[in-house]
Amino acid sequence: MRKFKSILIANRGEIAVRIMSTAQSLGYKTIAVYSEADAEAPHVEMADDAVLIGPAPVGESYLDMAKILDAAKTTDADAIHPGYGFLAENADFAKACEKAGLVFIGPNADAIHLMGNKAEAKRRMIASSVPCVPGYEGEDQSDSAMKKAADGIGFPLMVKAAAGGGGRGMRLVEKASDLDGALESARSEALNAFGSGELILEKAIIEPRHVELQVFADSQGNVIHLGERDCSVQRRHQKVVEEAPCPVMTEDLRAKMGAAAVEAARSIDYLGAGTVEFLLDKDGEFYFLEMNTRLQVEHPVTELITGLDLVALQIKVAEGRPLGLGQEDVNLTGHAIEVRLYAEDPSQDFLPVTGKIEYWSPADGPGVRIDSGVRTGIEISPFYDPMVAKVIAYGDDRETARHRLVQALKETVLFGTRTNKSFLVDILGREAFAEGQATTAFIEREFSDADLAQEAPDKQTAALAAVLQYRRECEQSLESSLNVSDELLNWSSGGRLTTRFLYEFAGEEIDLVVSPDRSGQYVVKSSGEEQVIDILSYSRNSARLTVNGRRISVLYSIPTAGIIDLEIAGRNHHFRNSLAFAASAEEAAGGGRVVAPMHGSLLEVFVKPGDEVEVGSRLAVLEAMKMQHDILAEIDGTVNEVAAKAGTQVAADELLVEIEAA
Repeated sequence: MRKFKSILIANRGEIAVRIMSTAQSLGYKTIAVYSEADAEAPHVEMADDAVLIGPAPVGESYLDMAKILDAAKTTDADAIHPGYGFLAENADFAKACEKAGLVFIGPNADAIHLMGNKAEAKRRMIASSVPCVPGYEGEDQSDSAMKKAADGIGFPLMVKAAAGGGGRGMRLVEKASDLDGALESARSEALNAFGSGELILEKAIIEPRHVELQVFADSQGNVIHLGERDCSVQRRHQKVVEEAPCPVMTEDLRAKMGAAAVEAARSIDYLGAGTVEFLLDKDGEFYFLEMNTRLQVEHPVTELITGLDLVALQIKVAEGRPLGLGQEDVNLTGHAIEVRLYAEDPSQDFLPVTGKIEYWSPADGPGVRIDSGVRTGIEISPFYDPMVAKVIAYGDDRETARHRLVQALKETVLFGTRTNKSFLVDILGREAFAEGQATTAFIEREFSDADLAQEAPDKQTAALAAVLQYRRECEQSLESSLNVSDELLNWSSGGRLTTRFLYEFAGEEIDLVVSPDRSGQYVVKSSGEEQVIDILSYSRNSARLTVNGRRISVLYSIPTAGIIDLEIAGRNHHFRNSLAFAASAEEAAGGGRVVAPMHGSLLEVFVKPGDEVEVGSRLAVLEAMKMQHDILAEIDGTVNEVAAKAGTQVAADELLVEIEAA
């Protein structure tokens, strides 16, 4: 037995909050670590103790093992919970914790090392008779060896980084002529992301389901599974929606997959929580994909259908206590679905976005659970993953869970940055998803660029935005005036006031004129149409209004003059009154000035002064929020200046390349 009283959480965001919640409920002291960027983060405020471990970049803070171990020593921590990401699957970190006399709440270093390398893991699974996808996981990493193996496997095939995950270092290769480029780009991305360029090849299983089994093991040799999760809805091999149980699972198939998952864990003397991932084809055949030696992002759906607290179980077995339940004690009841709410812009190829959260209001209702690590007023940092929350719903059946999740998303509000919320609502509403038919090809098949374009508001919604902006501007003017009565709001000795608002969406303008009267009503005219709006109630972030007699409730945020975010029935619209801003010279440059879309590390620069480029030419690669982003030319022309160097950090809107138009 290794009893401990305090736990340092070597992570941040929602998972740090999640772990602390259980640990504190069980009576353990919790210790947070944080970077300079996270000084005001909820996980820091929630902890019983907290230690600053360095600047914002992860290499100088959350990935610095020495700093985390020093923090544990300073605070007399007994154990470390790594969460997921960062050092959670770092065998050297697990070993360092043990050497320092700390309990690592996770498997031993050998298991982490083995399963952290897809090639070694696959070789071990083949030896343990766990079904695996045909492929190549050899030590010879030369291009010639890869090409020879690819010819034997056949196309299409997958090129995958042997280390890491999250879709990085992964390429689908349709034909032999594309293999060279795929190997080069996957190897480069893997090296940058994981420090290893080792690759494996696998036969591509076309349109499979991604189904994973949650396993748990204790130090007494007990190994069980807690059912499966379907994680098929993915974008760029990254999970977007997860649910439990799998919509097409049968008792016989669950028994077979469960047995394979348990054997995978048992064969490596596993301890604690782990996830064995499989591909399930249309014929019901399944193949080992990889094993994650940590708690998964999507663990809440398993908790909801089993009634178990997985973090509590992790702590229990880390102390050397038995699980206290056998396979026959695991009962799966009801259905749960989780979606990942990201700070990203679907209309801009899901580009991660940063900024201050002006207003955060998570949903609350029957069967709804929100796991988040944000609050109103904090900044979404460019240095970390853009996920801000997980929205989860439970029901007695799948349809109830789906309906509850849609409503929960609509009622969850984040103002200050773009999010993927509308995209998630659209996924849940698609017929293929509603009928449980989604495979890993779901998003690619169901969504076109037009589906992802930012939705333009109608004139009624624009009129509401204009009225609320007008009302706020009047209040601010009143507050800055001396000895002026509130009763004079909207009054003018010169007659009815009129104020113009000009909004632009996808090149089209909505031109409105707002005219208030002293009764509290506002007349909004646009292109010959007239809307009569009455404000029934009004506060800083919400209002109830009538539009031509119809009652509407809205949520909104006005972070600065001329800008308003407005949400109606779960749909968010961003309005910018262009009359409040002077057109900038940079906007008139027509794309000649190429700037960084966000803070990040400039990995590569492909051009030099004098080079001729065309629209779409790759200029550079920027790594930000754990993803790589190609910086492309927006015009044809000649490179005049390259203002940034590869290997350096760049700030948002910093000049990278200047192009003189052809």
